[in-house]
Amino acid sequence: MNFSKTLISPGVYRFVVNDEQAGQRLDQYISSASDKFTRGLAKKIIDLGGVHYAGRRTRRCSQVVASGESVEVFVDDSPLQPMDLSEEQIIYRDQDIIVINKPAGMPTQPTPSRYQGTLFAELQMLLNKSLRKDLRPSIGMVQRLDRDTSGVMVFSIHKRAHKKLTEQFRSKKIDKQYLALISGQPEESSGVIISHLAKRRSTNLMVSVMKGGKYAETRYRTLQSGVEASLVEIQLVTGRSHQIRAHFSEKGHPLLGDAAYGGKRSLNDLTFSRQMLHATKLSFVHPVTNREMSFEVSPPMDFANVMVSLFGSLNGQAG
Repeated sequence: MNFSKTLISPGVYRFVVNDEQAGQRLDQYISSASDKFTRGLAKKIIDLGGVHYAGRRTRRCSQVVASGESVEVFVDDSPLQPMDLSEEQIIYRDQDIIVINKPAGMPTQPTPSRYQGTLFAELQMLLNKSLRKDLRPSIGMVQRLDRDTSGVMVFSIHKRAHKKLTEQFRSKKIDKQYLALISGQPEESSGVIISHLAKRRSTNLMVSVMKGGKYAETRYRTLQSGVEASLVEIQLVTGRSHQIRAHFSEKGHPLLGDAAYGGKRSLNDLTFSRQMLHATKLSFVHPVTNREMSFEVSPPMDFANVMVSLFGSLNGQAG
C-alpha cells in the first residue's frame, strides 16, 4: 500500500476498548476496531505519532490495550510519509542557536496527528547526534511558521540562550521580512495594516475584531504587480498567528493558494499547492555573544516558478 497519501478522511477517530478486545496489540486493535484502518496503515499512523492511548500519545505498536481505555486516532490532510530536515537546510549553527531554512509542508511543532516529521522532532534528532546518550537537547521554540510557509527560522538550543532570544521576539526587536504573492494589485504601493486579531471558533481562522483580540501590525511594499497578482515585501512588526494571511485577505488581496482565507488555488495555467508565503529575512542580536546577525534565504522552487510565470523574472525579489 502506498502511504504517501491515504484515502481516510482527515479527522479524529475515537474508540473504547471492550472486554473481548483487551490484550491485543495497539496496531491490531485499531485495525479490528474499524474497517477504515488496515494493520499496516495503523502501524504507520502510530509511528507518525497520530495515536493517543488513554489520553497520551504513544508510538509503540506493541502497546497492549486494556478494557475501558480510550484510543484516539488523529488523521490530518498531509502525506503520511514524514518530511526530513536535510543538512543543506541548516543555515547556521553554534552552541546556542540554530537557523533553519524551513521547507513548505513541514509543521513547526508537533500536532495531535503527528510528531515525526515536524521541525521540532527533526531538530531533536539532529541535536541528539552530537550529545551524550544521557543528555537531551534543549530547544527553545521562540518562532513559528505555518506548515505551508517556507523560509528562515531561528531556535535557541541552549538554556542560556532561551530567555534573551524570547525577549527579543516579545519586545519586537527582531526584524522579520517576508515575500508574498497576493491576488490583484493593492491601491497603495506601500502601507501599514493595523488591527486586533482574534480566532473565530467556528472556522479556526483569524479575523480582525473591534473589541478584544491582539494588536497586529503588518507593513508592506509592492515589488512587482500585474492585473491579477502582485509580489509584496512584508515587514512583520508583530507575529500573530496567520497575521499576514488574515490581513491581506481582509484587504481584498488574499495570498495565492491560501484557500482557507479566500485565495485562489489556480490562476490561468498555474496551480498552487500552498499559500505563496516565504520568510525571506531574519535579523536579530545573538542572545549570548550580542553580535548582530542577519540571514536571508531565496524563495524555494515552487515560489520562484510562480514569480517567473507571472512577472517574467526574479528581479522583484527583496535583497
